[in-house]
Amino acid sequence: MKNISFLALALLTSINVFAADSATKGEVAAAAKKLGEQANYTWKSTVVVPESSQFKPGPTDGKTEQDGFTYVTMRFGDNLTEAVMKGEKAAITDQDGNWKLASELENAEGPTRFLGRMIRNLKAPAVQVTELLEAVKELKKEGDAYSGELTEEGVKKQLRFGQPQNPKGSLKFWLKDGSLSKYEVKVEAKMEFNGNEFDASRTTTTEISNVGTTKVNVPADAKKKLS
Repeated sequence: MKNISFLALALLTSINVFAADSATKGEVAAAAKKLGEQANYTWKSTVVVPESSQFKPGPTDGKTEQDGFTYVTMRFGDNLTEAVMKGEKAAITDQDGNWKLASELENAEGPTRFLGRMIRNLKAPAVQVTELLEAVKELKKEGDAYSGELTEEGVKKQLRFGQPQNPKGSLKFWLKDGSLSKYEVKVEAKMEFNGNEFDASRTTTTEISNVGTTKVNVPADAKKKLS
């Protein structure tokens, strides 16, 4: 009888945990959906990397409109890169500031090829968060934030390149008035390049603003490329 009671209690506890996790995931998913249904919004992503990192990306600023254009600027040191997306198409400025389709850069050399790949994988926050929720093990509400750990595969997708060693990661989401307002993606991993090991860890924080009041101004040359 005691064994039966213990099994029943364990089963009930696991059901309650699963239900709570589903509920919190559902709340964040609904918040991302609500954001995606807005006419437009702005976001800013900042990245913190280890002091030893040779590659220190600057902020990414984005503006998007529903069923329209998404315009993004990215800083790498003193260099500014612009990108525009609409539907399945994406255009990006090369090292000389000329607009190129991302598909045109697939066979390019050096950093230009990297930028082409990156922009094809770039998602607006409402879409990215929906994908991130599929890669979180369990989501809990702690204070005003929802947090959870990423699966190993989820961390690898964030790193995209190379073979990460001991990948770990976590997520945090903040909501405001039932809509997504901020989220954080933290990944930790060691990687090798030319026989040298380096720390590929980073923390990316994205904040959403100007919901419903954002104006997306797309450069004329970018529009021509995407037409």
